[in-house]
Amino acid sequence: MTVWLPYWLHANFQEGPWPSRFPENRPSTGPRNRLLDQEIELRRAMEAVAETRRRLPPGGAVPQDYLFQAQAPDGKPAQVRLSELFAPGKDSLVIYSMVFPRAADDTSPAPPGGQTALLPLAEGPCPSCTALLDQLDGAAEHAGQHVNLAVAAKAPLERVLTFAAERGWRQLRLLSSAGTTYNRDYLAETTDGSQQPMLNVFHRDGQTIRRFWGSELFYAPVDPGQEPRHVGTLEPLWNLFDLTPEAAQPTWHEQFSY
Repeated sequence: MTVWLPYWLHANFQEGPWPSRFPENRPSTGPRNRLLDQEIELRRAMEAVAETRRRLPPGGAVPQDYLFQAQAPDGKPAQVRLSELFAPGKDSLVIYSMVFPRAADDTSPAPPGGQTALLPLAEGPCPSCTALLDQLDGAAEHAGQHVNLAVAAKAPLERVLTFAAERGWRQLRLLSSAGTTYNRDYLAETTDGSQQPMLNVFHRDGQTIRRFWGSELFYAPVDPGQEPRHVGTLEPLWNLFDLTPEAAQPTWHEQFSY
């Protein structure tokens, strides 16, 4: 069995005192080492938060076995209950609530083409949710080895499936929560009917389904100049920006096309 070691443990890697290994960075070793210390602490903090999350007490049982609209394997419309979203041997279910229709104050451009572009702007999908789902579609097959993953939107199923095809999504399990109180019950809809982005994790405990965790960070106060980032730790896009000197402009937001 091959054992892979960090590069600084290899005998043939001798350049520079750890942790500054790159010759071009030696003039600024001090600030870079201090940043590395912060990154190590961030990693520890992330692991600690994940461990705290895993140790949460059992959440409340779901009030009903919600009935979603879905697409059957033969492509025809079907109905599926929350309990049926759990595959055998996989007791965790992650549901992302996509904002579709979009927020009333979202005036960003509509998709540039396709059937979705013909919808009134207020009835179309949210571009930020779309960007996240572009990324999750690529990860869905991998995630599906351990957990159940689904996306629910309040829009009619036909609109959800049409938009998914236009975006090229192939791996996401797509649902419509129209006709249910799921969105309202799980913080994905305000009292006035406005849709909100929300990620909820449910856990099956025998015959009981409980809500384990939700991205309630979305509703928590943010510091000046910050975004809510309620699912920021799992979204590659914003994490990539954070690795660069420019980062992302405060006024920049995802779009359907650029």
